[in-house]
Amino acid sequence: MQGLTIGPDRGGVCAVLDTQGLQVGNLKLIGGRWKFKAMGHDDQGQVIPGGGPLTERHNMSFDRLDCAEITNRLLGG
Repeated sequence: MQGLTIGPDRGGVCAVLDTQGLQVGNLKLIGGRWKFKAMGHDDQGQVIPGGGPLTERHNMSFDRLDCAEITNRLLGG
């Protein structure tokens, strides 16, 4: 995964997409902070909450929607 794209804020929820456009999670505004909610998909395309390639980053939180910072923290360690 080289980079991430963060979708627009839709009422306190933003999709997080990988470079192929696959949704790997959401950012949800909870208590004034943006919390990453990982997600994956099974072989039938069903959503697996908390799963996927960024499952170890589930519940990581951020002060603001800064794509570079979020990508660096989610992918960089």
